[in-house]
Order: sequence, then C-alpha cells, then structure tokens
Amino acid sequence: MNLNATLIGQLIAFALFTWFCVKFVWPPIIKAIEERQSSIANALASAEAARKEQADTKALAEEEITKAKIQAQEIIDSANKRRNEVLDEVKAEAEALKAKIIEQGYVEVEAERKRVQEELRVKVASLAIAGAEKIVGRTVDEAANNDIIDKLVAEL
Repeated sequence: MNLNATLIGQLIAFALFTWFCVKFVWPPIIKAIEERQSSIANALASAEAARKEQADTKALAEEEITKAKIQAQEIIDSANKRRNEVLDEVKAEAEALKAKIIEQGYVEVEAERKRVQEELRVKVASLAIAGAEKIVGRTVDEAANNDIIDKLVAEL
C-alpha cells in the first residue's frame, strides 16, 4: 500500500501540476506565441507591401525618366531647328548686306570713274589748248581758254 499511496500521491501531484500549468502557465505562453506569430505575419505582410511599393515606385521612376528623356530630346530638336532657322536668317541678312555693299561699291566706282573721266577731259582739253597755243604761237586769254575747255569737255 505504501507503493500505491506514493503512486497516487505522485499522480495527484502530477494532476495538480498539470492543472496549474494548463491554468496559469500555458495561457501566457500560448498568448506570447500567438502574438509572436501575429507580429511575424504583420512584418511579412509589411515587407511584401513595401516590396510591391518599391516595384511600383521603380516602374513609375523609369516611366518618368523615359518621359524626361523624350522631353529632353524634343527640346534639343527644337533648339536645333531654331538654331538652323537663325543661321538661315543670318545667312540671308549677310547675303543682303553683301549685295548692298557690292552695289554701293559699284556706285562709288562709277562715281569715281565719272570724276576721273571728267578730270581727264579737263586735262585733255587743257593740253589741247596748250598745244594749240604752241602751234599758233600766241596765247589766248583766260576767258577764251575756259570757254574752249568747256566746249571741248562737252564734246568729249
């Protein structure tokens, strides 16, 4: 009986220990495990959401970069077009100025040619009168000389 009483005592002690563990020890452990599982699940969900958000942000950034590249190329093309227009305008202005300068040069050359021609006429007339005076052997008066020179210049 002694063995039975010890065995029953141990069974009662074990039952009390089990009841005590189930009632007071087990619930906080289960609660801690469940909280930890919930925390891990939330962390995994947050990580997945962050990964998805990162992928979305990366796609959006790549799209914006592509748009920016297209816009930059449009700006460059527009600038090149404007540069070519400005160059064409400057070339046209330069050609017009060149033509004007050349025309002005022709006018000046023509005026100088006429002036020199007139000087030459006057000198030729003076030489002709000087030669005539030497041939005739006498001097004609100044007024007569000028009148003859004017007539000769008009004829030349």
